[in-house]
Amino acid sequence: MTPLEPGIPLTTPEPTPAWLVDERLLRDEGVLFGLSDARAEEKTAVIRTFFANQTAGLERQIEHHNEKIGELNLFIGQRENELGELEHRRSTLLARQPADHQLPRTIVGLLLALSMGISNYFLIETALRPAYPTNTALIALGVFLAGMFGLFSQTSLFHDSATRPSGRRLLEEVALPVVAAGFVWVMALQSQSVGMASALGLFVLGLFLFGGKLLLGLLTVLRNDLRANANNKQLIQDQRTLIVQYDSEAAELRRDIDAFRTQKWQILPELSRAEADRDRLNTQRDMLVRLFESEFNLARSIRDRLSDEQRNLISRRAKE
Repeated sequence: MTPLEPGIPLTTPEPTPAWLVDERLLRDEGVLFGLSDARAEEKTAVIRTFFANQTAGLERQIEHHNEKIGELNLFIGQRENELGELEHRRSTLLARQPADHQLPRTIVGLLLALSMGISNYFLIETALRPAYPTNTALIALGVFLAGMFGLFSQTSLFHDSATRPSGRRLLEEVALPVVAAGFVWVMALQSQSVGMASALGLFVLGLFLFGGKLLLGLLTVLRNDLRANANNKQLIQDQRTLIVQYDSEAAELRRDIDAFRTQKWQILPELSRAEADRDRLNTQRDMLVRLFESEFNLARSIRDRLSDEQRNLISRRAKE
């Protein structure tokens, strides 16, 4: 029988019983108990209690290490979740594409529409001057505004393909432009030929129907393009600044994860040593219990076949 493993801290100052470190004495204890009326559990309980005291400190160390490792695993899991969310936000931001817009084309179209409107005004003023030599500019302006911007609905009929046209809607769209162009045609007849006046009236009507609607529509498009352009600039700025911020936060989270893992790796060897020492003590305990029980059972099996004199002789020899 080998003595107790060295290097295991004992939690009690009680000396080790001699029969626990000497196999011969332990066998004798088993024989004596087997030949007597005592129960084996009385001795095995002593053995288990002794080793329970020996492993109590190790059990506390193991529990402490396991709690610390569980806490570190929790911290690592939290940081990994934050890192995953951060990576998702980063990838989502990088995946965003600038909105499509035609701001330069819209601006050029708006300038052209304004030029057409100005030209149309001067045509109207020229046609009205012979009939209204005074206040020509104001009258021409009124006719121009009535024909160009007589749009009652939010969207022009010519640009709204989803709505089925009705008589009332058609009248709202073309009534003022037709009346204004007809007025210009009538005034032009007083100073120009029928052909020239008719051509002027048709040309002004076309500008009224399409130029005014085009100008109003381009204003809405310009607003949308300016908004899209501002959003694109903001997106580019976010991708430049927030990506740097995301990378910094991700690097900090990775440093925390590495630090927690380093602490965990430092604890694992201590936990393994404590578990190994506890297992060695438990193995030694189980071996001593089995040795005692085997001697006890053997002595108990032959006790009833021995005479009192033989029992006394065996007891005396066991005590020597």
